[in-house]
Amino acid sequence: MKKNRIISTAIAFTLAAFALTGCNSTKASDKTQGSKADAADKTIVVGATSTPHGEILEHIKPVLEEKGWTLDIKIYDDYVLPNKALTDGELDANYFQHTPYLNSYNAENGTDLASAAEIHYEPFGLYGNGVTSLADVKAGASIVIPADDSNETRALLLLQQEGLIKLPDDASAEKGVTTLDIVDDGGYTITTVQADTVAAQFGNSDEGSLAVINGNYALAAGLDIKTALAVENADGDAAHTYANIIAVRKGEEQNEKTKALIDALKTDDVKQFIEKEYDGAVVAIF
Repeated sequence: MKKNRIISTAIAFTLAAFALTGCNSTKASDKTQGSKADAADKTIVVGATSTPHGEILEHIKPVLEEKGWTLDIKIYDDYVLPNKALTDGELDANYFQHTPYLNSYNAENGTDLASAAEIHYEPFGLYGNGVTSLADVKAGASIVIPADDSNETRALLLLQQEGLIKLPDDASAEKGVTTLDIVDDGGYTITTVQADTVAAQFGNSDEGSLAVINGNYALAAGLDIKTALAVENADGDAAHTYANIIAVRKGEEQNEKTKALIDALKTDDVKQFIEKEYDGAVVAIF
């Protein structure tokens, strides 16, 4: 009888030990999962094109790190995937576009992305292959411009600014124009292609050809804005109309991650970095 009691007591202790071990294991597991969740909550995932957006974001990584944030930069080489990834929840924000493009994307895709802040402006440039002055542009010259709605408008307005074409009197960035709206093409052959291919096509073009190129793609292609035949007039509303923005899902403009990202970007240090690094090809707008 005593022996049975000893065995029962031993079993009881063993079961208690297993219970405690299981409990401790559960607590340890919960702690590990909690740590991972905390780390994710302190990570800001931002989609960007490499130049200048990705470079500017790399510059603010240490600042965010000092404040307890990890900045995870995802680089894209087109204008569609960063918005899709943001809509799908793969990103906390993206940084590559201006508001007219964002509005166009939302309208076409039924999405609800919003601008949280204006960061910089990239003047569009008109570049010539073997042409150093607009006065040297020959009749019938080929001009390549970006095809998407907002950037096509922007390119055509620049061509009109320089007297190469004539648009309707009420043409504006807000209203938008396409090559179909051209009143007088000046005898030039104007071709629209995907924005991220303009620089490459220009690089392979015949001498005498022209191209209107987005600032970030011009930088990536090694083009110097100072060699452009013409640049958008920044005295008008172009700078704010086409300011590159931090985009987020609607309703998240003021959340903790968005505010931390914008606070790190809108500093004198970032402004000085942009001035020094891009020498006029990128202009801080805050």
